[in-house]
Amino acid sequence: MTVSIKQFAQESGVSEHTLRFYEKEGILPFVKRNEHGNRIYDEQNFEWIYFITSLRETGMPLSEIKRYAELFKQGDSTIPERKRMMLDHKKKAEEQLAQILKHMERINYKLALYDVMEKTAKFP
Repeated sequence: MTVSIKQFAQESGVSEHTLRFYEKEGILPFVKRNEHGNRIYDEQNFEWIYFITSLRETGMPLSEIKRYAELFKQGDSTIPERKRMMLDHKKKAEEQLAQILKHMERINYKLALYDVMEKTAKFP
């Protein structure tokens, strides 16, 4: 099954403009074209865009994603380097998550204080 760029954008949640940019930059490889030169997207493209989105939303810079895509295109000989990239990124994402959880603890503490204050406060 293949879909147009419009359908792909709707289903993936990534704008057409961003899809074109990702393709131009080599971040979204393997985009095919039909006999009229229009982009057509398949299941492999969906897997890639969801992976790219996961990396972006966990803070990986586009330059690193581009490097990963370049390595992927080079084949299995780059598996160790790609794995290292994912391990490094995972570590950074885990550190960010730990920081967010720490901030959430502070927010929850403040909310608990407000709960206590509301119970004892006299409102007009």
